[in-house]
Amino acid sequence: MMEPLRILIADDESIRLMSLRKQLAALGHRVVAEATNGAEAVALAATIRPDLAILDIKMPGMDGIEAAQQITRERPIPIILLTAYNETELVERAVQANISAYLMKPVAEEDLLPAITLALIRFRQFEALRQEVNDLREALETRKLIERAKGILMRRLNLSEEEAFRRLQRQSQDTNRKLAQVAEAIIMADQML
Repeated sequence: MMEPLRILIADDESIRLMSLRKQLAALGHRVVAEATNGAEAVALAATIRPDLAILDIKMPGMDGIEAAQQITRERPIPIILLTAYNETELVERAVQANISAYLMKPVAEEDLLPAITLALIRFRQFEALRQEVNDLREALETRKLIERAKGILMRRLNLSEEEAFRRLQRQSQDTNRKLAQVAEAIIMADQML
């Protein structure tokens, strides 16, 4: 059984909003916000902070894809798009906007549960990848700092690479600071001298 989700729904037709609200309630989820256009959906997502959003693609003003991009830029959440259209251009835009799932209208309750499950799984995978990329980027930056600091120690103190690294490690342990912090301090000191 899935945890009940706080869901934002957006559609410019009130009858579809009502239908969607009933279907989500039947699945044990709570609709915490309803919008009739993309701009309203973006504003509600920012203030109410739902767990998931279900947006109609075709809405007046800002469409569902543009709203999805703005919502995820502000605070990433899984997003399901609803459409009555099977247009290739819309599907391509949806893919580029990191949409988690896609449903054709009219939405059947039996299609909603797998779409929500898929959206949550895809979103978690995407977030895990994003975190992995950030961790790798951070590790690379740390590695660059350490290499620069080693180079400075090797040049200034006429040390081998191994000795320079051991000095960095020892200083890190003695001062109870991260290796990257010690490396930054050495680089800064070198720039001042």
